[in-house]
Amino acid sequence: MPERGGRGSVRGVKLVVQVKLLPTPLQAAALEATLHACNAAATWASQVAFEKNARRNFALREHTYTQVKERWGLGAQAAQHVIKKTCDAYAALAANLKAGNLGKPWSKRYRKAAEKPVAFRPESAQPYDDRMLSWQIPDRTVSIWTLSGRMKNVAFTASPEHLARLALYRRGESDLLFRDGMWFLNATCEVREAEPATGVEEFLGIDLGIVNIATTSDGQIMAGRAVNRGRLRERTLRTKLQRKNTPSAKRRLKKRRRKEARRAKDINHKISKRVVAEAERTGRGIALEDLTGIRERVRLRKPQRATHSSWSFAQLGAFIAYKARRAGVPVVFVDPAYTSRTCAECGHLDRANRVSQAWFACRSCGFVDHADRNGSRNIRRRAEELWRRGAQSTAPDPPPRPGRGTGRKPSTTASGARCASPGTSAPGR
Repeated sequence: MPERGGRGSVRGVKLVVQVKLLPTPLQAAALEATLHACNAAATWASQVAFEKNARRNFALREHTYTQVKERWGLGAQAAQHVIKKTCDAYAALAANLKAGNLGKPWSKRYRKAAEKPVAFRPESAQPYDDRMLSWQIPDRTVSIWTLSGRMKNVAFTASPEHLARLALYRRGESDLLFRDGMWFLNATCEVREAEPATGVEEFLGIDLGIVNIATTSDGQIMAGRAVNRGRLRERTLRTKLQRKNTPSAKRRLKKRRRKEARRAKDINHKISKRVVAEAERTGRGIALEDLTGIRERVRLRKPQRATHSSWSFAQLGAFIAYKARRAGVPVVFVDPAYTSRTCAECGHLDRANRVSQAWFACRSCGFVDHADRNGSRNIRRRAEELWRRGAQSTAPDPPPRPGRGTGRKPSTTASGARCASPGTSAPGR
């Protein structure tokens, strides 16, 4: 089991293991009725929270706990989780509004989110704790609470790797969810974190981009044009099917939905594994760009907007960082300002240095290199400077804070780097 730190806490990386439930028709009906009741109760509790401005757990519980139990027939633990889920939804909404993820306060999208209660879909995930859900991992079954009572021997399936992880590291709540006609349980696991490497002097810089998703300071280019072509093909097909709007087109859209997101997630996992393995093999740390708020800072032409918004760079950075924590590889997030215009050889900064998307040519010393590799070398140098000054980060992801511009005018030398403070969560596999 993971080692325990001070005050009974567990030192490790939180991962989510998803298993597929295989319920009988009677079991599936009971699960569906339970999920619908919990989400109906959560929607009602959300309206109460909105009207009474009671968005903290204890305050909302005073107004809703008894009614949630009696009106929807929920047990004590289920009612508590419904109220907590509602409060968590308002906390997430407040964070998104503050970070500018829903636009400016006067925008239509911002007002639409802020001026009405949060609503829950009937199939929204419902959290379960160990009082409501017990795992029999050797038998591959679970015992789960429903409105019809405790339902035992609900079968599930998972890979051998996930079964071993569940047996060793499962800890905390699990989420029940229904998606595309299938039932799943997302279990939280806390995997032991490796001891951070000491004596690291060099870093592997990673430049993230649209044409080339990730380029290392060693010159290795990962993914790129082939991935973009696939994304364009998928987006074009989706547009055609939406315009056609026939029953068969709708069935095909439903079958292909989330395909692009699943593909991007899979590629991000593969890239992050290669990056962490290379850094661990060579005894280096990893330097990443802190791209928080990049959507608000960057202005793009209309044809570029879909491409820019379709790839989850934050997800890739989070995957690299939490895998690095598991391997004991230090990670530093640096300010990416002007890395694409700064010469990695002499430090000269000039907009004209970036002669094209693919090539960099310094106007001062004549150095020529692939533009993304030059940027990754600047990222590496900034991380090494931070590391030498003691600003270390083994964070699983950059901190959630509002996006902001650099606020600086270009100079003839590279701008200073900064380091992101550590986070606490780590999605992935």
